Amino acid sequence: MDWDDYQYFLAVAGSGSVSAAARRLGQSHSTVLRRLDKLETALDVRLFERFQTGYVLTASGEELQALLAPIGEGMQDIERKLGGQDAALQGTIRVTTTDTLLTVLLSVLADFRARYPGIQLQITVNNSFLNLSKRDADVAIRPSNTPPDNLVGRKLGVLRTAPYASTAYLAQRSSGDHDWIAPDDSLAHLRQARWLREHVPADKIAASVDSLLGMAAAVEAGLGAGMLLCLLADARPGLVRLADPDPALDTDVWMLTHPDLRRVQRIRVFTAFVSDGLSRQLGLTPSAGG
Repeated sequence: MDWDDYQYFLAVAGSGSVSAAARRLGQSHSTVLRRLDKLETALDVRLFERFQTGYVLTASGEELQALLAPIGEGMQDIERKLGGQDAALQGTIRVTTTDTLLTVLLSVLADFRARYPGIQLQITVNNSFLNLSKRDADVAIRPSNTPPDNLVGRKLGVLRTAPYASTAYLAQRSSGDHDWIAPDDSLAHLRQARWLREHVPADKIAASVDSLLGMAAAVEAGLGAGMLLCLLADARPGLVRLADPDPALDTDVWMLTHPDLRRVQRIRVFTAFVSDGLSRQLGLTPSAGG
């Protein structure tokens, strides 16, 4: 039997109402009803009398409630003790990430600190991989399609890239012959840079910028069109997407650490918490990685 089914039973038994139990459990009214029906079917017994004024335990329901009460109290005690251990986690975690991910990552880190106040965070914003083997950082959170083989972690999802231009820039253009904002030589390894080299003549490059955030700002200012991360561009109301994202420019987002650190409790707690939170913030689908 599923212990969750009994929790639904105890919630309804304690409140006398499916609606109150649903609010307490953070579930829908229909979910609570479905779990009760499942439990009654499995036990082959009627646990409640259904009245318009509420749910009243049958004799069998009262007997089950008496049997489960000590178990429920024990489960709550376990949750309190484990929660206390989590709150007592101590130490420092050194995190490196990119400027493009920092804005969405900060809100996740704020939630983490609220949950684990004993852990201090040191954040380094760097667009190249720090050496985790030399412990320049404990955890790296960054886009990469070729993460270092000596690190372990998980792929959080994929960042998309598409061409954008500002509404003001487009209003001055009568054709699609655009000037372009390009990554500078320090970002020549990026797929966006390769796309521009292959598709845009050199004399159509209006400006080059040494960061993806700077490129988005330059496009927003009307200097030209740009191949931008949708994460950055879609948050800017003055930008217009000129075409669908190009799958050839997709970039994986990874959460990585050194193998020696993956069993350290605070690192395990951090990577699990932030992986889930960042995937939801970015609207990415979490996926297992090497």
